[in-house]
Amino acid sequence: MHAFDVLGDPVRRRILELLADGEQSSGAITAVITDEFGITHPAVSQHLRVLRESGFATVRAEGTRRLYAVDSGPLREVDRWLEHFRRFWSQPLDALATELARGRRERRLAAERHSTPDGDITTQENET
Repeated sequence: MHAFDVLGDPVRRRILELLADGEQSSGAITAVITDEFGITHPAVSQHLRVLRESGFATVRAEGTRRLYAVDSGPLREVDRWLEHFRRFWSQPLDALATELARGRRERRLAAERHSTPDGDITTQENET
């Protein structure tokens, strides 16, 4: 199965989001997914199997529990593929960051102009 076929399913994306926070038991994953998506335990197990078989997740046994974790290999492959397209959003995001920083700086300078040495804020009413 191609990486984007795996990632194209919202349930599998959500499972990966859960696993991004750290190793999770199949029971914990199933509880969240059944609550959020209303699917059955066997359906969640099927999604976990797809993630495992496609290499996006690993599983290890701990007694009777099965603990799942993200396997970063396929995600790195997706990231390498996306590198070809990153230019389409990197520059606009950099420009947005610049504008946000400029706005914060202007607000800070405006606040400094309106404050007195003892920290009181002056208003135009007080100045007239």
